[in-house]
Amino acid sequence: MIEIKNYINGKLVAPEKGNYLDNIDPALGSVYSKIPSSDGVDVEQAVSAAKKAFPSWSKLSNQKRYEYLNRIADIIDQNIDKLAAAESLDNGKPLWLATKVDIPRASSNFRFFATAILHFASESHEMREEAINYTLRHPIGVVGCISPWNLPLYLFTWKIAPALAAGNCVVAKPSEVTPMTAYLLSEICIEAGLPPGVLNIVHGLGQNVGEELVKHPQVKAISFTGGTQTGKKIASIAAPMFKKLSLELGGKNPNIIFNDCDYDLALKTSVISSFSNQGQICLCGSRIFIQKDIYDTFKNDFVTKVQRMKVGDPKEDTTRVGALVSEAHMNKVLEHIQIAKEEGGNVLCGGERVIVDGRCKDGYFVAPTVIEGLAATCQTNMQEIFGPVVTLIPFETEEEVLEYANCVDYGLSATIWTQDLNKATRMSNQIEAGIVWINCWLLRDLRTPFGGVKSSGVGREGGWDALRFFTEPKNVCIKYLP
Repeated sequence: MIEIKNYINGKLVAPEKGNYLDNIDPALGSVYSKIPSSDGVDVEQAVSAAKKAFPSWSKLSNQKRYEYLNRIADIIDQNIDKLAAAESLDNGKPLWLATKVDIPRASSNFRFFATAILHFASESHEMREEAINYTLRHPIGVVGCISPWNLPLYLFTWKIAPALAAGNCVVAKPSEVTPMTAYLLSEICIEAGLPPGVLNIVHGLGQNVGEELVKHPQVKAISFTGGTQTGKKIASIAAPMFKKLSLELGGKNPNIIFNDCDYDLALKTSVISSFSNQGQICLCGSRIFIQKDIYDTFKNDFVTKVQRMKVGDPKEDTTRVGALVSEAHMNKVLEHIQIAKEEGGNVLCGGERVIVDGRCKDGYFVAPTVIEGLAATCQTNMQEIFGPVVTLIPFETEEEVLEYANCVDYGLSATIWTQDLNKATRMSNQIEAGIVWINCWLLRDLRTPFGGVKSSGVGREGGWDALRFFTEPKNVCIKYLP
C-alpha cells in the first residue's frame, strides 16, 4: 500500500495530524494507496515555506530559473513510462493515452515556460521628446494553484510552470481523486535540486486544503481549474480579498457540422472529440449539431464507429474507453443518461454501465453513449455531464445553429466543420466561446490564450497571458530634463 506524502519546504512529509484518505484504482474499484488528508496546519507550513523562499527565488536570474525548469522537464521525459503508468492507474484512462498525451504535455509545459521567461518582454511608450514610460513586471509572491482530476499532471504543470518561471513561489493542491503523479513530481523536483519552498504540494480535500489556500492572506493569487460551482465559491472568498484570479471552469461545447464539411475528417475527429479521455475533458464536443441534408448519414456512420470502440482495461492497447474516475462520477453520468431518457431522448447506443471481464470486473466503466431527439434547451443539453455522453441535433441554417450553440451558460470552446472560409469566419466571430477550432479539435499552440467566457471562467492561461497573470505590472515614467 503506497502512502503518498506532502511536499513542503523541499521535503516529503506526512500530514501534521496523521490523517489519510483512500485512493482508489477506478479500473478495479479498489483502494491501492493512501493520500494525506491535510488541513489548514499543513497549508500554513507550506505557505510559510513559500514565503521564506520567495526573496531568493524571485531575484534569481531568468536563466537560472530556466535551468531548474528545464531540468525538471528532462527528468519527466526520462520517466515517461513510470509517470504514464501512474496516471493510467490513478485516473482510469488508457495507458497509451497517458503515454502519448498527458505526460509529454507535462514535460512540454515546463520546457515551454522555461524558455518563454527568457523572451518575456515589457512595453515602453515614448511621449515624443518629453518623457518615456516603461513597464516593469515583478512576480506576485506566494501563489496558489489548484488543479482537477481529469488531466492530472498535464493541468497541474500547466499552472505551476508559468508561476515558477515568473519568479513566484507556489503552494499547489492536486485533486484528491488523482494525486499520484503530483506526488511523483515532488520526487522529481527533489532530484532536480529545486530549492526548498519554491514549490510546495499539499494533498487533501477541497474544503480542508483548497479553501484554506484560497483564504490565506499571504497567498496573493489563485489559479484554479475545475467545476463552475467551485469556481463561484473560490471567487466569493478571493474577490473581497482582492486576490488575482484565473478560473478555468466548465464547458458544454458545440461541435457544428455543415453539409460542406470534409466528411471523413469531421466524422473521425468527432468520435475522438466526443469520447477522448472518457469524455472527461472540458473541451469535448458534447453537443453535436449536424446540418439536415447529411444528418441521417452522419448519425448512422457516427453510431457505427462509436459501437466499435472497445471499453475495457486501461492497460490494453486496444482499449479506447477506459474507466471513469470514480464510482460517484460514474453514478452521476448514469443519472444524467436517465434524465435524458425522461426528457424524451432516444439512446442510439450505450447508455449503461459496462462490466469488463477479468481483473476490471468491479471497475467504473460506462459505454460511450449517443442520444438524439432532445431539444437544444433541455437539461441534458444545458448541463455539463463530463462523461462519455453526446447528443445529436439537426439544424438547417447558420442562424439556427448559432442560437443553439450560444443558448447555454458556458462558453469554453466550439468546433466548426466547413470548407467555406467566409462561413467559418462568420461563425467564429459570432460564437460565444474562448476557443474556436475550424476543421480540427484540440490542436493547441502553447503560445495562444486559453480560457472561456460566461460560466466557463475568468482570465486566460497560456503563453504571455500566463506570465502576465503571475506578475504585477509597474509603470515607470521618466521625464527628460533639459
